[in-house]
Amino acid sequence: MRRRFTFLHNPGEHDLAQSPEAMLSRYRGPLCIKVDGEDRSRCRALVTLLHGNEPSGLHAIWHWLRSAERPAVNLLLMIASVSAALCEPLFSHRMLPRARDLNRCFRPPFEDEQGRLAEEILTLLELHDPEAVVDMHNTSGRGPDFAVVAFDDPFHDAIAAFFTHRLVVCSLGLGALMESSSDTRPIVTVEVGGCEDPRADTIALAGLQRFAQAPRISPQHGNATPLEKLDAPLRLELRDGVTLTYADTPQRGHDVTLNPVIEHHNFGTVTVNTPLGWSDADPRQLFQARDASGLCAVRQLVQVIDGVLYPAQTLILFMITTHAGIAESDCLFYAVSADGSPISGTGPVGI
Repeated sequence: MRRRFTFLHNPGEHDLAQSPEAMLSRYRGPLCIKVDGEDRSRCRALVTLLHGNEPSGLHAIWHWLRSAERPAVNLLLMIASVSAALCEPLFSHRMLPRARDLNRCFRPPFEDEQGRLAEEILTLLELHDPEAVVDMHNTSGRGPDFAVVAFDDPFHDAIAAFFTHRLVVCSLGLGALMESSSDTRPIVTVEVGGCEDPRADTIALAGLQRFAQAPRISPQHGNATPLEKLDAPLRLELRDGVTLTYADTPQRGHDVTLNPVIEHHNFGTVTVNTPLGWSDADPRQLFQARDASGLCAVRQLVQVIDGVLYPAQTLILFMITTHAGIAESDCLFYAVSADGSPISGTGPVGI
């Protein structure tokens, strides 16, 4: 198998270049950096830049490496979608044109370039056998930091608590890296905030420092603040062929217009009186959402009244995006009930 990663071991100042962007330009492809720890019998890993437009993890790695701190255990740092990040303008491309979303490629078959890169990441994790893995992202819209796990147990919680006090428990079978988590190799996705929010870089670096320096990972060594948990959220997705735009008034020629201020509701509560946007169609013709049993839950999420799109009940929304391309290829937002519990559908998926 052709090796895609360039490997650096205990890199010095010259290896890191003068900036994170200069470092990417020097190596041009995926980077795997190993830093020896005080205890070389154990390892932890951080994977980032799976999406080329989410640079906070890269910035955190670069600044942490420049500090020359020695981690408690060996630390493996992987920077993945370098080619996408380097597409002009820098950090504007989630992936290369016509390429698959890398964070949907961590399950076979690994037949295209993105799949083979995902397979190589999994192979490196298998080889180094880290006791904990963090997959660091920026959110696609404005919003606070949070973590996502496919499995809810005290060890996953402890890893998440190095970075945030919000935890989403979610296993949707999308092919994300976190879905490769296991009892012996727990993987936690961390969303540090929007890429245009300077606080995201601060949260990323502070979390990496705590993750790297902790002698042990246990519930006692994480954040002392109890985690706020949201369980089994639903994804509201567009149906094929449905057109979407964002504006502060309904737009002719589009099936759905969402108000750009919708992202202000990230991790907030919306009620049946909260306008989200506009449409004249039946929501089941526009959207799809499946609960854990595969039942359609669109009517439990949204409703249209006199051309205005509202929540169908009081909900907590998060991962709201105002990027139409991401909404079309991924989802508009995730939702749980007002108390953080799952929502159940009531009918078949088809209209």
